[in-house]
Amino acid sequence: MLKVLKSGFFTSIQDAGRFGYRDIGVPISGAMDMWTVGKLNMILENAEDAAVLEITMTGPTLVFELESSIVLGGAEMSATLNNKPLRNHKVYQVVEGDIVSYGRLEKGFRAYLAIKGGFKSQKVMGSRSMYFPVTPINHLSDRDEVPYDTDKSFEPKITEYKVPNLLEDTLLQVHKGPEYQILGDRQLEKLFATDFTIAKENNRMAYQLQEPIQGHQLSMLTSATLSGTVQLTPAGKLIILMKDGQTTGGYPRILQLDDKAISTLAQKKYGDQVSFKLA
Repeated sequence: MLKVLKSGFFTSIQDAGRFGYRDIGVPISGAMDMWTVGKLNMILENAEDAAVLEITMTGPTLVFELESSIVLGGAEMSATLNNKPLRNHKVYQVVEGDIVSYGRLEKGFRAYLAIKGGFKSQKVMGSRSMYFPVTPINHLSDRDEVPYDTDKSFEPKITEYKVPNLLEDTLLQVHKGPEYQILGDRQLEKLFATDFTIAKENNRMAYQLQEPIQGHQLSMLTSATLSGTVQLTPAGKLIILMKDGQTTGGYPRILQLDDKAISTLAQKKYGDQVSFKLA
């Protein structure tokens, strides 16, 4: 078991997501920064959908009860193993009684901790991803326990992996959305020439951007949406749906982020800036 001494601001179990239920209104969920999680599971030679801890803004204090191997990635949060600094994308061995704790957020917004074999919490509708009300809780609390399998024999082929750093990226690659054609010249100019600021309203459901573009008066039927769909409100505000976002919406879908852009945005917090570029 992994024991949670302190849970941090918002620490949850996430995997690749919950597929096949959008027709009944269940979002995919899964890790917000799947680009990073894919790299961590690759280093540990895990399955692509192995469950990890997603750690937002402030990190937990964790005690390991079984021997295994771990690797960290994503945001930089001054993590330590028994008070010794940990580096991202490097494999570390843990044994019974080892403590991983997190300090000050230095860069990015969401950190990830992967373990050999993945965390073994209960699957609900084919996924371990926490999402209330599909799962009983949406994040871990103090004194919670998370199961994992011991692994004493793992010898990683790669002990440390150098990866491009999404934390510095601000450019979001996008594709044209189904209602892209409603945009006029002034809207298009502002859409692709503006450095947009992340608003306070940002979470696993959606990110809002502070700067508006010109609004619209289009009336449309509620239509399907995806993670990364950029909606335009009548007032000209931009809303970007994320992994826990609703499966349908009534606002024009003017852009669609690609997978790497979703991961890039997931590492941004209130006050950070991003811009759009058509792929």
